[in-house]
Amino acid sequence: MRVIAGTAGGMALQTPRSDLRPTMDLVKGAIFSSLGDAIIGARVLDLFAGSGGLGIEALSRGAQAVTFVESDRRSTVTIEKNLEKTRLAGPAAVVQSSDVFRYLDRLAAPGTFDIIIADPPYAKQPGDRDFTPELLGSEPLRAALAPGGIFVLEHLPGAELPLTGRWQCTRDKRYGATAVAFLLAVSAASPAA
Repeated sequence: MRVIAGTAGGMALQTPRSDLRPTMDLVKGAIFSSLGDAIIGARVLDLFAGSGGLGIEALSRGAQAVTFVESDRRSTVTIEKNLEKTRLAGPAAVVQSSDVFRYLDRLAAPGTFDIIIADPPYAKQPGDRDFTPELLGSEPLRAALAPGGIFVLEHLPGAELPLTGRWQCTRDKRYGATAVAFLLAVSAASPAA
């Protein structure tokens, strides 16, 4: 796994020994190509940050600040090491060792983030926790997005996204074993498209 472009472009990133499923370079490239110049100067929230690859890519490409949220301690240590290695550590990079929903409920201030990226574990078998409906149903997540903000959600291909009139999907594309949806929050005053 590596940083694709920007100030840290080409640098290899560490991954912790765990069952993480790092975002493939193809998917990462597609996400940031779709975001384009919106990443420049953006305040980004990287949920289920893993080794920090998506948030580090955002910083490398000119994001103003990134908050990495990850509950696994080995992963948060790896994020910190990757930030040091890429010379992106500092006040613009905040690593939160926390459950994603606890962070959203307690620490995410309304309107704080221009872009929220989530790469949760997939529910592949009956009984597996399915984070997609939880994320899409999270009012604190919607509130944390600045007006006009973008929610980028990696999910299992073929899974129906429960938008429930709260989100407008502007793009949902499959890349092998991953699909990526770009979502806008629908305000109570405006109808869903």
